[in-house]
Amino acid sequence: MKTLSFITGRALQGLVVMFGVSAIVFFALFLTGDPAAMMMSPDASRAELEAFRQAMGFNDPIWVQYGRFLASALTGELGTSLRFQRPALGLLIERLPATALLAMTALLWSSLLGFVLGTIAAIRKNSAIDFAIRIISLLGQAIPVFWLALLLIIFFSLKLRWLPSSGIGSAAHLIMPSIALGAYYLSAITRLVRASLIEVLGENYIRTARAKGISSWRIIVHHALRNALIPVITVQGMYFASLLGGALVTEMIFAWPGIGRLAVEAIQNRDFPVVQAVVLFAAAVFVIVNFLVDLAYVWLNPRIRL
Repeated sequence: MKTLSFITGRALQGLVVMFGVSAIVFFALFLTGDPAAMMMSPDASRAELEAFRQAMGFNDPIWVQYGRFLASALTGELGTSLRFQRPALGLLIERLPATALLAMTALLWSSLLGFVLGTIAAIRKNSAIDFAIRIISLLGQAIPVFWLALLLIIFFSLKLRWLPSSGIGSAAHLIMPSIALGAYYLSAITRLVRASLIEVLGENYIRTARAKGISSWRIIVHHALRNALIPVITVQGMYFASLLGGALVTEMIFAWPGIGRLAVEAIQNRDFPVVQAVVLFAAAVFVIVNFLVDLAYVWLNPRIRL
């Protein structure tokens, strides 16, 4: 019963967040000035602007416009792209598989390697291996994504000619974007796993398990890692949500046809319906991932249910 109330509370919080984001997304367009002037070409005549305002309903009171926008959003209608003259949601769904593939690949390799390096660093605390892993982690978080992406292109595409520099179509196209995108998350996960595992290994129940003669490997796998996973899952959830919401820099550098590139193109072309759709989608992803992370908390730590 307490678990159900916990989940229900988190779901209601998510709905409130989505309502707030929808309001911000809608009213932000009006805060920039006349939305018709922002969305139309600078060369548009006054008659064209007035016709556009009438067609888009901008002449109605703002609360009426927001109600109409909210009702349409609830049915999945997020407007029509001014550039492509197609539903904005349809354009977003077309780009979603490319972004999902890149995000999952980057998160998968960075998480697996991060868990391994973080665990080794925690077990060999203050050793030369621990020091080397911490240096690598610091470098991974310090190097900007765009700079690492350019270095990868110069080395692997221009000099060695091993990998294609841009586009999508094969596994080879995925290697460099996923490395550039996952390097920061690798470093963050490594440091977090190390810190969390060191803290857990100092708990009394770990000392008790060692006193009983349980092997170190079993203590780490069956006892320590599960409790150390809670902060790591939080970070992973947020990383995956941000990646799925659109990896702007990586997708632009590697010409990856995902949601991030769609958002940049929409901003450049003043295609505000598409921008609104991308922002709402990113917010929905964060809300859903947060909810799933909360469920993972309940599963990993029974004390949360109490």
